[in-house]
Amino acid sequence: MITCHLRYVIDPYKLAEFEEYARLWIPIVNRMGGTHHGYFLPSEGANNIAVALFSFPSLAAYEDYRTRMASDPECLAAFELDKRNRSIVSYERNFMRPVLG
Repeated sequence: MITCHLRYVIDPYKLAEFEEYARLWIPIVNRMGGTHHGYFLPSEGANNIAVALFSFPSLAAYEDYRTRMASDPECLAAFELDKRNRSIVSYERNFMRPVLG
């Protein structure tokens, strides 16, 4: 299993727009073979940092998801929403593996 950790720098004045964008991705990732663990939005501390975590069975499965995203209508609609809203300033993607029992 591999977990993708996305760290977003968001516009704090567009938190509602970012949350709308985030809510679109949870079912998309789940539908496309991943397990979405949720988005985590600012509460205390920095008001412009958000995080998303989702897992795939392998890096190959994640890469397949990324390939399929390019032509998936729901994915394209989610990307277009953020292009209009511009709630995301930047993001970084890291991959992690779990240490289990």
